[in-house]
Amino acid sequence: MELDIQCEEMSPSRWAELLTTMKSCKTIRLDDCNLSSSNCEDLSSIINTNPSLTELKLNNNELGDEGVEYLCKGLLTPSCSLQKLWLQNCNLTSASCETLRSVLSAQPSLTELHVGDNRLGTAGVKVLCQGMMNPSCKLQKLQLEYCELTADIVGALNAALQSKPTLKELSLSNNTLGDTAVKQLCQGLVEASCNLELLHLENCGITSDSCMEISAVLRNKSSLMDLSVGDNKIGDSGLALLCQGLMHPSCKIQKLWLWDCDLTSASCKDLSRLISTKETLAEISLIDNNLRDSGMEMLCQALKDPKSKLQELWVRECGLTTACCKAVSSALSTNKHLKVLHIGENKLGDAGVELLCEGLMHPNCNIQSLWLGNCDLTAGCCATLATAMATKQCLTELDLSYNPLDDEGIRKICEALRKPSCNIQQLILYDILWSSEVDDELRALEESKPEVKIIS
Repeated sequence: MELDIQCEEMSPSRWAELLTTMKSCKTIRLDDCNLSSSNCEDLSSIINTNPSLTELKLNNNELGDEGVEYLCKGLLTPSCSLQKLWLQNCNLTSASCETLRSVLSAQPSLTELHVGDNRLGTAGVKVLCQGMMNPSCKLQKLQLEYCELTADIVGALNAALQSKPTLKELSLSNNTLGDTAVKQLCQGLVEASCNLELLHLENCGITSDSCMEISAVLRNKSSLMDLSVGDNKIGDSGLALLCQGLMHPSCKIQKLWLWDCDLTSASCKDLSRLISTKETLAEISLIDNNLRDSGMEMLCQALKDPKSKLQELWVRECGLTTACCKAVSSALSTNKHLKVLHIGENKLGDAGVELLCEGLMHPNCNIQSLWLGNCDLTAGCCATLATAMATKQCLTELDLSYNPLDDEGIRKICEALRKPSCNIQQLILYDILWSSEVDDELRALEESKPEVKIIS
């Protein structure tokens, strides 16, 4: 049994009602429910008396250190079987870390701990690392984003990594680490016996200076499948160094996020080689990099390579125009694996989308999700888009937000949605002006086709 409630104010009567339900739940999720430390006392009792409970998610509640102390009393009981604990943005400080350390040291069932967006600080996380080093700790996933960590945390993390072969996921994004600390961390990861699968270092003050060490992790940890270094100024030179590791035969990367990394079209030669030869690579995000049309054309050439198995490509806000759309269309008509294309916030225009639709409607194209928000589109391209929607049954999600489509364009889209052959399940239309008559048509359409969700 699963309890999943979000964004609900808890009255005493409602809480009492839910407590009865929780006694037999395997999963309890209560994000954004205005819970406090007093609720944690009740939850501790639930943890203690419900041995089937394996997941507890309490993100975005004002639990505070006192609330976590109550929870941990339940977590430390022999009957507790909790595996996953989410306490993101719960107003915790370093004071909570001593209590959580006790749980890590004593509760081998706990495999996931998510405590990001709390002011734990370097001192607090050092205490958590002590708990990780206990032989009883079997932690597999540790999420420490936005925890006010500094470079001083790396020594404790490396010591924990050395003693924890079970660890598979480590997220340190949005902490002020810097190149020196990241270099030390990577050296520790290379030496550690853990089989890390996910490493997230977004917005950690990384430059090209530490990319050689990250590359070494990619070469030496064939288990690493998910790397995110977005929002770091690594530049083209840093990307070239990363690609040395990414292209190594032992690297099995599947997901690579490089958004806002100061990349230009100069990086696209290396990225194209990666896309066309690394058959494990399924998802790449290049959002908010100045790739331009010339860079996108190189990427599209790579997508046409039979060895490319890329399924998701994110190139939003990359300085693209109509000029690259013929190449994109050609890639769509050739690549059978691509399922998701985020190409919004580029000046594609009606002419560009007309070209995209040619590739979209090709029998080889298997696109399921297409994002075209803020692409300078008007009603002029909507007839072609409507044809694609009505004929391409694999297309289930379409984003047209922030485009001046007006009544004429929205009506053409509605015509396509009404057709039985249209399989769109989610249509996103943020910030588009239309008349009350068209609004009535949209609501009527949702009623007649309940499987279609229109978000506006």
